[in-house]
Amino acid sequence: MNRRGFLQTMPAVAATIALSSCRGGLHRNAGADPYVMTVRGRVSAHELGLTLTHEHVLANFQPYAEWIRNPHRYDADEVVQVMLPYLNRLYALGCRTFVDATATFLGRDAALLRRVSEESGLHILTVTGNYAAIENRQLPPWAFTDPPNALAQRWVRECEHGIDDTGVYPGFIKLGFNGGPLSDVERNLIRAAAITHLETGLTIGAHTGPAVSAFAQLELLETAGVHPSAWIWIHAQVEKDLTRQTAAARRGAWISFDGLGPDSVDEYLSKVKHFRDTGLLHRVLISHDAGWYTVGEPRGGKIRAYDTAFEKFIPALEANGFTKAQIETIFVHNPADAFSIRVRRG
Repeated sequence: MNRRGFLQTMPAVAATIALSSCRGGLHRNAGADPYVMTVRGRVSAHELGLTLTHEHVLANFQPYAEWIRNPHRYDADEVVQVMLPYLNRLYALGCRTFVDATATFLGRDAALLRRVSEESGLHILTVTGNYAAIENRQLPPWAFTDPPNALAQRWVRECEHGIDDTGVYPGFIKLGFNGGPLSDVERNLIRAAAITHLETGLTIGAHTGPAVSAFAQLELLETAGVHPSAWIWIHAQVEKDLTRQTAAARRGAWISFDGLGPDSVDEYLSKVKHFRDTGLLHRVLISHDAGWYTVGEPRGGKIRAYDTAFEKFIPALEANGFTKAQIETIFVHNPADAFSIRVRRG
C-alpha cells in the first residue's frame, strides 16, 4: 500500500473524533474509557488518530533570569500566520494529533496552542513540569529550593485548575535533563514527577538523551512506585547503543525517536526494524522535533516542516515490509496508550 492509500484509510480510524464536553481539570476516577487532555479539553484516547508525539510551535530560549527581567515579546498573530500553514499541511497529510513538547519557561504558550488547535483542527497537547536541560537556564528559583512534594504541587495545581488564566490544562509532564549523571536538582525533578504522576495520572516525558540519565531516572521512578510505562525517553536516538533502549523498553518504558528528518529516514528505519524484530514495536514513538518559531528571530527564523513522517518515512516502512497494522501501532495506538491519563504503579 502506498502512502496515499494508507492515509486514505485513516479517516475510518479517526472518524469519530470529537472533543469531550468536559473542559475541567483532571478527574482521577473518570471511568474505564482512556482519555487524553488536549488544549481544547478531554478527548478519548481512541479518537486521536495519526499522532506526532514530539513537536514544537514556538520556543523562547531566553534564560529564566533574563526572561523575568526583560522578556522577548512576540506577536501572536504573526506566529499564527507563520505556523498555521505548516499545521494545515500536517492535517491535510492525515495527522490528527500533535504533541507540543515546549517546556514551561521555554516558550510554552497555552493560549496560542489552543488558538492554532482551533484554526487547524488538530488536537494539541501541552505540558506542565520544569526543564533543567541547557544547564538549568530555564529553571525558576523555586526549582532549586522546593522539595519534590512542593514542586509536584505546583504542577498538580496546573492539572486541576489550568495553566495561568487560560482555561487550558496540561496533557503530560515535560522535564528536561542534561544527559549525564543526575544532579541534585534533576533528582528532585524526577521525584516530583513521580509524585505528580501518582496524583494525576499524567505521563512523564523526559528530555534525556544518553542512557546514563535514562536509567538513573527509571531507578528513581521505580523506587517511588511508578511503572516505567509512565515515562517517555525523549531523544532516545542520541544513545547509539540500541541495547540500552531495548532494555528500557523491556521494562515498559516508551522509546521516543523524535529527531526524524529528510536525511535520517534510513537511520530511523533501522531503529524501528530492530524494535519490530525484537518484539518491542509497541514501545516506540516517532516524531520530528520540528517547527520552532523562535522568539527574537525575524518571523521566527528557519521553520522546520512536520511532513517527513508522512512523505518519506511511512513509504519507507511500507517498502520494507511493515504492515498497515504495524504502522498504526507506531503512529496511532502507541501514542494513544502513551499519553492516556491513568496512574501506572510499579
